[in-house]
Amino acid sequence: MLLSFVNLKLRDYYSSLDDMCDGLDVSKQEITEKLAQIDYHYDADRNQFC
Repeated sequence: MLLSFVNLKLRDYYSSLDDMCDGLDVSKQEITEKLAQIDYHYDADRNQFC
């Protein structure tokens, strides 16, 4: 669920993970650690977790 939400926000509303975290007032570290647990990592070129 988190993966879908984050990728939707990145695709439709934010140009980068940093912008999304600032805009939603969430921790970049927490999101990246949670998604790394299921083997997803942020790809800045694609602006999504894959």
